[in-house]
Amino acid sequence: MFNLPRIALDSFRFAEPLYLWLLVLPAALFVVWTWRLARRRGDLKRMRTRRALPIRERLGAVGDLAFWAAVLVATALCIVALARPQALVSTVRKASADVVVLQDASASMYVADVRPDRWRRSVQFLRTFAETLSWQGDRVALALFAQLAAPQVRLTKDPNALFFFIDHLGDHSPFRLENTTTWDTNIEEGIRWGLRLVEKDEEVFGKNGNPKAFLVISDGQAWSGTVATAIQNARAMQIPVHVVGIGTSTGGMIPEPARPDGTRPPPVIRSVLDRASLVQLAVAGGGEYFEIGDEPDRIVAFRIVDRLRRRADIVKEVESFDELYGRFLMAAAAVLIVGTAFLRKRTELAWQTAGALAVVLLLASIV
Repeated sequence: MFNLPRIALDSFRFAEPLYLWLLVLPAALFVVWTWRLARRRGDLKRMRTRRALPIRERLGAVGDLAFWAAVLVATALCIVALARPQALVSTVRKASADVVVLQDASASMYVADVRPDRWRRSVQFLRTFAETLSWQGDRVALALFAQLAAPQVRLTKDPNALFFFIDHLGDHSPFRLENTTTWDTNIEEGIRWGLRLVEKDEEVFGKNGNPKAFLVISDGQAWSGTVATAIQNARAMQIPVHVVGIGTSTGGMIPEPARPDGTRPPPVIRSVLDRASLVQLAVAGGGEYFEIGDEPDRIVAFRIVDRLRRRADIVKEVESFDELYGRFLMAAAAVLIVGTAFLRKRTELAWQTAGALAVVLLLASIV
């Protein structure tokens, strides 16, 4: 969560100072505007002394000239924006989170007890989870596992990298049913690879202070000593293990691998959601258990992100040398909007509306 940024005025500079000479134009026009204002005030003074009316006539001291003053100020702000003002901007924010997603890709993920099947349903949830993150310092890694683990994405703060892999995971697990290793769910191996991803990231980039967490998406695995050992290693590194269950208690049949002639024998193995072992895994890992289908995916994703945010209690100041031209353009637009309120003649309002529509159409054509 970010606070208001603080700008160091002593670091203020212009990347393109050549454009600043254009400020001569609004300065010259401001002299003309001042002359027109003086003439208007003189005319108003003479009018009040020479005209006698039954009611008091209300005439503004500035009138429509207020709009043209706004135009001059907005023009000056746009010229300053062209000069690309820059400054050192510092923000104080809570540390973000590093999440290692461990996606089950074993044979049981081919089961279609959830629509369209467990694999594609979990990939849909994974995309929703990625969209829920703010990506303002958050980093995500992705690894698939069956009997063996296959890292896909290292810890990255680039959402495009993660979405690229999500889009190319396909309609089924990349682990083929014909491979013997696909028919085993080895969460211990997934967690071990997750720890290696974290250790390698710290080895290459150093510690960044973000709290870390594992997010296991699976239909379950019988509790074993090897899983307990992996959990202990994660707890030793202060990495909680959150678990997301996929599947149903009724379950479904795992398709058999295709024969050499391309036909498939009838399935013989039924797979059900092993909720008990997944809850035990989450409790032992110091995390929480969630389940796809209990609530809308976005609600479940928000709950997971909320748990991650609660651990991100490290406050740090981030400094960056930022471009400020956007702030000047926004100020110019705000000044013009305020100046429009002083227009009274329909012709001027029509021209103002036409100009605004032209700008909108121009921006729409560019986009």
